[in-house]
Amino acid sequence: RMSRRAQQLRDHDTNPCVVETDASRKCMDDNNYNKDMCTAYFLKYRNCRKFWHDVMMQRKRNGVKPEMPSAEERRKMLDSMG
Repeated sequence: RMSRRAQQLRDHDTNPCVVETDASRKCMDDNNYNKDMCTAYFLKYRNCRKFWHDVMMQRKRNGVKPEMPSAEERRKMLDSMG
């Protein structure tokens, strides 16, 4: 059984970077934990976290609730950006 924190990290509504997290982990598993082989995955993860953190902070400043858009709302935001 997963802890409450682990469940939150797997929840696409609260964690916008589940896909990037999984890809980084898989890369590490596939490459015997050689970090040098997974740099691109780490960069994608870091960019994802930064992008959604910035969105969240802007929504917080603007008084928008919830601060983190739902998975569906995020998908629409990304689609509108092209």
